[in-house]
Amino acid sequence: MTPSAGEPPHTPVRVLLCDDHVVVRAGLLALLSSAPGIEVVGEAGSGEEAVAQAAQLRPDVVLMDLQLGSGIDGIEATRRIVALAGHTGRAGRAEHAGPAGHAGRAGHAGRAGHAGAAGHAESARLPEDDAPGSAAPNDGASSLAPLPAPRVLVLTTYDTDADITRAIEAGATGYLLKAERPEELFSAIHAAAEGRTTLSAPVAHRVLAQMRSPRPTLTDRELDILGQLARGLSNREIARALFISEATVKTHLGRIYDKLGVDTRAGAVSVAKEQRLLP
Repeated sequence: MTPSAGEPPHTPVRVLLCDDHVVVRAGLLALLSSAPGIEVVGEAGSGEEAVAQAAQLRPDVVLMDLQLGSGIDGIEATRRIVALAGHTGRAGRAEHAGPAGHAGRAGHAGRAGHAGAAGHAESARLPEDDAPGSAAPNDGASSLAPLPAPRVLVLTTYDTDADITRAIEAGATGYLLKAERPEELFSAIHAAAEGRTTLSAPVAHRVLAQMRSPRPTLTDRELDILGQLARGLSNREIARALFISEATVKTHLGRIYDKLGVDTRAGAVSVAKEQRLLP
């Protein structure tokens, strides 16, 4: 249950931050540190790092940016994190967090106020947990339990139809824009932890618009021609590449233009890329 205003929950929502901009992560960390009932347990600067930390730390919510520089993007990272559902992990996740709320990341070592022994609690403690005579015996069945996948809450500046659709299809629980007020972000994090969906108002409008006007469906042949069009080929070159006549190419182009609502080759390619119709 979401806590009442001003009243933190008994168990805070454990959050992993993923953004490739160090300054943005620092700002989010400072902001979330002031929020009741929210605990930041780790930070990631890439999609690969976010997936690895999500598997290790098992946060309740991963706050995910979409554009992450080199490597996998936020969409693919979301897909992989959601796929962690059902994987077994060490029961009692609270043991992994130190007093500062950050678990064993070398990246915290150089940050004043967030490092120290507590910041390395996990890496220092896990081998001891498995050692003979440990206070928490590892008998296999009792120490391992199936864990749900962390919820992924997208936090980005991008609100194109293609980005929203891909994030939702990848399994994101919510989609927020970075222009949201802090209170909206806090509320969305709590909602995501409970499995409830939160969308920024502009995103919700776009989702409704997509539902009212579904993405056009192109045939395999039309997609082939569109792909050749994106390469800058002429009608004659497309015909040769696909072993069809120029007249057939023109017929298919007319149908493609109608479906995409455009009247130029450049317009067709632009809309196709926006709607992720091209690989």
